[in-house]
Amino acid sequence: MLVSYQWVKEYFPNLAVSAEELGERITRGGIEIEGVEHLNAEISNVVVGEVVTCEKHPNADTLNKCTVNVGESEAIQIICGAPNVATGQKVIVARVGAKLPGGMKIKRAKLRGEVSEGMICSLQELGFEGKTIPKAVADGIFVLPAEVEVGVDATALLGLDDAILDMAITPNRADALSMTGVAYEVGAIVGQKSVFDAIPEVATQGDVSEYVQVSVQDADTTHFTGCKLSRTLLFANRRCGYKRS
Repeated sequence: MLVSYQWVKEYFPNLAVSAEELGERITRGGIEIEGVEHLNAEISNVVVGEVVTCEKHPNADTLNKCTVNVGESEAIQIICGAPNVATGQKVIVARVGAKLPGGMKIKRAKLRGEVSEGMICSLQELGFEGKTIPKAVADGIFVLPAEVEVGVDATALLGLDDAILDMAITPNRADALSMTGVAYEVGAIVGQKSVFDAIPEVATQGDVSEYVQVSVQDADTTHFTGCKLSRTLLFANRRCGYKRS
């Protein structure tokens, strides 16, 4: 069972222990934590940037020469080969000196005679698996929402500022196979009450005959009940010893 530490913190706004300490306490409580993985362990110096200008590289048909605002006094120049890069986009920028998954380090470089002071990143370059990436950006950079602030840490926006706890669930602890069950377990360990979203009140109106009609073909049936389960209406016949109404 892989458990998001940030998700756990949504149930416990005042949780003060680190992911590692929480994992140790859960292990002492009876559920072994096999490991804690920080999603941003191999990522640093990655920020939100805004593409100010974008034009074709003068010496390469498949490259673009961009100026990018990364929240400093002057915009930087980045050479980008992504086909979907365009002026006005909010993008993920790895600055010079940045580290990316796989041991990649970003250095100041010169590409076909033009200086590049960073890299505009795709999700793959940040460690996302291909199956989790929208098809629209699978072959290019990832474009952030227009309202995000330039210069802020991009890993937080992408949910990479999280730690994953690997819980070894034994057959007798099936209650911990859901986030609700994990929340109850954590609450008991840290001595705090979990905070769940309020369940909205559902009011049902109207005649059920508008949605379903029932025909009782067994004359011995004394009672039937109906309940809605997903999109299926299930009926259970009972011989209860009292008359049908």
